[in-house]
Amino acid sequence: MNEHLALLQPYPFEKLTALKAGIQPPTHLPHIALSIGEPKHAPPPFLLKILAEQSSGLSQYPATKGLPELRESIAQWATRRFNLKSGTLTAEHHVLPVAGTREALFSFAQACVEKKPNAKVLMPNPFYQIYEGAALLAGAQPYFLNCTVDNRFAPDFSAVPAEVWRDCQLLYVCSPGNPTGAVLDRETFRYLIELADKYDFIIASDECYSELYFDEENPPLGLLQVCDEIGRHDFRRCVVFHSLSKRSNLPGLRSGFVAGDAEILRQYLLYRTYHGCALPVPTQLASIAAWRDEEHVRENRELYRRKFAAVSEILKNHLDLTMPDAGFYFWAQTPYSDTEFTRDLFAQQNVTVLPGQYLARPTADGNPGENRIRMALVATLEECCEAAERIKRFLAHP
Repeated sequence: MNEHLALLQPYPFEKLTALKAGIQPPTHLPHIALSIGEPKHAPPPFLLKILAEQSSGLSQYPATKGLPELRESIAQWATRRFNLKSGTLTAEHHVLPVAGTREALFSFAQACVEKKPNAKVLMPNPFYQIYEGAALLAGAQPYFLNCTVDNRFAPDFSAVPAEVWRDCQLLYVCSPGNPTGAVLDRETFRYLIELADKYDFIIASDECYSELYFDEENPPLGLLQVCDEIGRHDFRRCVVFHSLSKRSNLPGLRSGFVAGDAEILRQYLLYRTYHGCALPVPTQLASIAAWRDEEHVRENRELYRRKFAAVSEILKNHLDLTMPDAGFYFWAQTPYSDTEFTRDLFAQQNVTVLPGQYLARPTADGNPGENRIRMALVATLEECCEAAERIKRFLAHP
């Protein structure tokens, strides 16, 4: 077996299951899960109709590169959304459909990390655990960049030593962040592009939460958008990852895309041809329609706005909450240990949250997830409000 498998940690939800083991929550209270970032809003009916009508497409092998129409719909969407110069992000050379961002974020590291002594993959801390697993199984060392309240939950890239940048082959950024909801600004993206040129590494920008934001006039920036603004129309060393899971409430469809540097994607396509993660044709046809429609995405954002407003109002004088820049998580501070808080809340109120330390790793400066919890506002408005009321009662008598 691959020796690096022994380096992998249990997934956060395995740790959560172990933490809750043996606890009997009150049976008169229905369980409410705020722990898993799985969208629960209804998928758009027109997409489900397409999937039902296109089942005959399952009788053929799909191409790894995807249908030209899908790549074109993605290229057009990204060009509109991120104000790219027309014709720079092409369907033929700059876009690849993938089976959701999770699969792509993992496999991308396997394709692009060169096995060298001291090879490093840099990533935020806390983080999406796929980044760490991808680095380890590619034979690289994860290097964690703490995201704390002091730096507005964004990594302080200027504090990274030059010798670390010299060993860096891949940098994962997540904007909007999971779990913090922080969005990187223009200056940060530009600085990272300069570093990538200086030290010759790839920037992999995980932007799967980019369509969940609060101000319709101020959507989150994307890496390719900043490339366009500085005239980097070849998107050199820059790759972005997007998904329909959060944007369109289709986590089970497993449909997303990777876009950016054409030469990187040419080689990544070669890898994917062997990797075997082509999207079924019905999935591709539904995805085309999803990327072409924005009305259902605006409606989705409005549902999240209502939930954030309602939960904030209920808990504003009881739990240390900070509104995220985007996304659907509260990254809340707890009055005592996040693991004990999670156990006690489940035991007393049958509400499940995710301990912050499960989403981060200890460093010389501590574990930035300690004494924090991630609360995913993915349930219905009524359930989110009920969960907030129970947390409020719990905090009154912990």
